[in-house]
Amino acid sequence: MLKKTLSALAVATLAFSAHAADVLKVAASAVPHAEILNFVKPQLKAQGVDLQIKEFSDYIQPNAAVEDKQLDANFFQHQPYLDSYNKDRKSSIVAVPDGKVHVEPFGAYSRKIKAVSELKEGALIAIPNDPSNAGRALLLLQKQGLIELKDPKNITATPIDIVKNPKKLKFRELEAALLPRALQDVDLALINTNYAIEAKLNPTKDALFIEGADSPYANLVAARADRANDPRIQKLVKALHTPQVKKFIQDKYQGAVVPAF
Repeated sequence: MLKKTLSALAVATLAFSAHAADVLKVAASAVPHAEILNFVKPQLKAQGVDLQIKEFSDYIQPNAAVEDKQLDANFFQHQPYLDSYNKDRKSSIVAVPDGKVHVEPFGAYSRKIKAVSELKEGALIAIPNDPSNAGRALLLLQKQGLIELKDPKNITATPIDIVKNPKKLKFRELEAALLPRALQDVDLALINTNYAIEAKLNPTKDALFIEGADSPYANLVAARADRANDPRIQKLVKALHTPQVKKFIQDKYQGAVVPAF
């Protein structure tokens, strides 16, 4: 009897272990990343993967949680940001193979003006304070002819790299998540689309100017290098690249988020 009981416990333990091995914990920004992940969750469940989504409101913790092995992967960032993070933190997070999912065209917003031509001399511009997104903001301002950078293609440029500033624009660097709240205090803010959407801003209608769909800043799935080829993560990437997901992105975000596959 004891032998049978032990055998039953062993089988139960193996079954639990097999089930636990299929859990996939992914960090994500609430919009649009977690929304897209929730859309594919039923598909992954049918394939034996229990997708558990942990939402974050900043750009630091999702990578830290993956690096510390608290979570298996994340979905919130683009390659330039990941490169900058790894360099600054000496971490080893990588983009998983074929992990690009969508582009969130970066835009400029204002509560004080209706057109770029209305920017006055000495206007205050808010931009993200992380290197990759700060550079992205400055490149977009350069494209509008508002400034000129020492290296016009430097994706990690900072305000000190500005060599021409005809309107004598002033810059305030803030954490990306705080930029929508700063709109009342600045003349213009360059805001990541996920935070713009959360703040009820419509990038295709409210942005004074915005990146095109050809933006190189595709958001991707990332993981530790030793987990990049994990079968569970590969299933996630495959699920994120279906025609159904493409249609979901196009229908739900109406150009504010653009499929990158």
